Amino acid sequence: MKVLASGNEAVAMAAYDCGVTLGCGYPGTPSSEILDEFSKNGGCAEWAPNEKCAMEVAIGAAYTGVRSLVTMKHVGLNVAADPFFTIAYSGTPGALVVISADDPGMASSQNEQDNRRYAVAAGVPMFEPSDSQECYDFLCAAFELGEKFRSPVLFRMTTRVCHSQCLMERRYAGKPMAKRAASFTKDPKSNVMVPAFAKLAHRRLRSDLHQMEELNEQGAYTVEKSSSKALGIITSGISYQHVLDAAPEASVLKLGMTWPLPVETIRKFAGSVERCLIIEEGDSYLFEQIMAAGIKVENKAEEFRFGELNVARVRKLIAGDLTPDPVGAPGKPPQLCPGCPHRKTFEVLRDTGCIVAGDIGCYTLGVMPPFNALDTCVCMGGSVTVGLGMRHTLPEAEARKVVSIIGDSTFLHTGINGIVEMVYNRPATGHVVIIVDNRTTGMTGCQENPATGKKLDHKTEAYAVSLENIVKGIGVDNVDVVDTTTETERFAELLKTRLASNDCSVIIARRPCILAMAKMAKMGKN
Repeated sequence: MKVLASGNEAVAMAAYDCGVTLGCGYPGTPSSEILDEFSKNGGCAEWAPNEKCAMEVAIGAAYTGVRSLVTMKHVGLNVAADPFFTIAYSGTPGALVVISADDPGMASSQNEQDNRRYAVAAGVPMFEPSDSQECYDFLCAAFELGEKFRSPVLFRMTTRVCHSQCLMERRYAGKPMAKRAASFTKDPKSNVMVPAFAKLAHRRLRSDLHQMEELNEQGAYTVEKSSSKALGIITSGISYQHVLDAAPEASVLKLGMTWPLPVETIRKFAGSVERCLIIEEGDSYLFEQIMAAGIKVENKAEEFRFGELNVARVRKLIAGDLTPDPVGAPGKPPQLCPGCPHRKTFEVLRDTGCIVAGDIGCYTLGVMPPFNALDTCVCMGGSVTVGLGMRHTLPEAEARKVVSIIGDSTFLHTGINGIVEMVYNRPATGHVVIIVDNRTTGMTGCQENPATGKKLDHKTEAYAVSLENIVKGIGVDNVDVVDTTTETERFAELLKTRLASNDCSVIIARRPCILAMAKMAKMGKN
């Protein structure tokens, strides 16, 4: 069965076809569509409050012998790193695949970290698909490998692979594999990582990696194109597609399983050409690993470390051309939607002269004109604690201007601990946190979250977590709910009152996202 599919759609189809029992994740571009599509295919999928929760739920499922999948964008793996590193030691009887969708060029991210380094650091095998067909095939292979070695597998995608479409063969369409029967066998030596057991697990992990390297040498995950002896290129992922167009005359070795590397295959290829060049997006990961193995290869210039590669940039990279890339026509700057409920909130913050510690979400656009009302943005949940740090250290007059702003989904992701910090290590001037509650996870495509009362499919009813009850239960002095669009003056006065006090206050600015309302109305009509 041949279909036109994006990489995200291909992963979802493969997950369903190869018998994944449970898919967990937290929405983050460019990974967000995977679980939506998996659910539409008939798979069981759920949004977790954050990536760490998603990872741990998927681990629990894999402990029962079934296949499980967890999805996130690259920075999400930072949140899930704690369980990820430990489960690499213990492993699971069922296969666990961890999808990290990296964002070279930062199309919708605060950094362009290269998560291939996580595979080396944690000691887990890693696949890098270059198109939708490989997304499908490699995901099936990843589950097989995970079961063979009782190891989690890192499946590293990038923006272009996630969202580009190509014709692919859905090999198991119409005859999906049967899901594994779930059961649990007590095995503390494997599953409880106290030091005595972890020391043995670490040795077993390293032994398995050597076996995986031997398996990788067999060539099932590599593609080699022999042509010119003058130029050989080693590459992986989406860079392979650019290389085919930019240098059709070159010999090419494409690596599909990029940790552990097939070192002897690479050594043989590098020795067969006069010039061997590494072409990869992001960090010089392949170059460093290959050079460390004593294989002489050529690295890209530092300029090509930044942003996405494309055919024109690859041609320049090969030629050693360091002239600046042409500056494209300026695009329309991102902005809050007309009718967005956050607009009035930021207008009041701006006009009040607040120092605003911001967070990750569509409301981050409050930094843009005409609002110019955001002063910091570090990471998910960081607004509350960054604001508290300012409150503790600034002179009183300035400290009283500090406000933290966070969205409903982000608050449930990693903002709750900040509220605990606020009431436990209370600044002398108190603090004010604004939760802009638009009843959705807006920035990544209007997904549900634990406060919306709906499951991932937008239809199934779920318990709606109360933001008011959470902060009241923690011990916040004042909790107010206001619609800043229709009650702008009330909000402005309320903000001034709370800033002037020494209390710990939370203001919930609640009004549904205008895009989510339109989306729900459309679904209702269907």
